[in-house]
Amino acid sequence: MSTDDDTDGALDAAALKRITGHRAAELVEDGMRVGLGTGSTVRYTIEALADRDLDIVCVPTSIDTTQLGRRLGLRITDPDGVDALDIAIDGADEVDPELNLVKGGGGAHFRERLVAELAERFVVVVDQSKMVHRLGDFGVPVEVMDFGQDVVARRLRAEGARSVLVRAATSDNGNLILDADFGLLDDPLDLADRLKAITGVIAHGIFPGELVAEVMVARSDGSINVLTHGT
Repeated sequence: MSTDDDTDGALDAAALKRITGHRAAELVEDGMRVGLGTGSTVRYTIEALADRDLDIVCVPTSIDTTQLGRRLGLRITDPDGVDALDIAIDGADEVDPELNLVKGGGGAHFRERLVAELAERFVVVVDQSKMVHRLGDFGVPVEVMDFGQDVVARRLRAEGARSVLVRAATSDNGNLILDADFGLLDDPLDLADRLKAITGVIAHGIFPGELVAEVMVARSDGSINVLTHGT
């Protein structure tokens, strides 16, 4: 039996990430400008792109992704080095039926949002465990200034957060990350607007589905289900 299989024949998490990451890499063509996300699934995408030896320019969303891309020989630039991106590929911590996302488990959601907005086609790669009926179980990462962090935390609680914890690690931008638990979200886009309006909030982890072109979901049997709006 393959080491990628458990006793009921389902592939393990690492195998699913590899399958999805490699499939996403197939969307990239020679000459493209590519946004590279952050996380274990996209790592497989980056490795697959390096193996294909394409003539592409890549904009990474984190220090880790930058270092990996350079080590593998990809041509790396920053967002100011491109007018737009043909495609961006990234993971997510939760995806709902409207393709709204929660991101920020790795603390890179500010850079991930900027890169996603630059892309003509934003593709999200996940395994089926990330698909949820309602966002919220993961919590909402919020990047904030350290000046007035307690003020911001109080305002998050005023907006309905049941708890607000300061993450030990800072973002790649050197800012604090507050993990806010709002419970399951009835209206994630409304909450996103309210969080954005709080002075001191630099970025939050709720991404609207309108940014997303498609979600590639790896099923336990290794097949890929591609979700788009209306499917």
